[in-house]
Amino acid sequence: MIQVTPQMRIRVAAAPTDFRKGIDGLARVCREALGSDPFSGGVFVFCNKSRKAVKILVYDGQGFWLCQKRLSKGRFGGWPQSVSAASRTLQAHQLAVLLAGSNPEAAGGVPPWRRVNFPQQCLYVLEILRQ
Repeated sequence: MIQVTPQMRIRVAAAPTDFRKGIDGLARVCREALGSDPFSGGVFVFCNKSRKAVKILVYDGQGFWLCQKRLSKGRFGGWPQSVSAASRTLQAHQLAVLLAGSNPEAAGGVPPWRRVNFPQQCLYVLEILRQ
């Protein structure tokens, strides 16, 4: 099972991919067209020419997972386009929106929170100010 977490790097190929390719063929696309290492643990998402199906390639440390979703009706309308790059980076919630058939750019979401590390000197100054 593939579990996508907010910490995972998600790369979406902008150009359609030949869906006759399996794991080895898509890993080659990752290396050559996207310039990424398929063994990095990132999530790589591809669509076919008609945009009715997607494939997801992930390496979990032991082997590759390859999943495919084909829509019964309609197309993946919000597929990210990139004029200058071969791929786009998405966040986990944007991938969920994309797989639901919607536009990931419309999914705002809350920006990720990161803890701020204060140097020891700043903590000392804060302690003095509290007194």
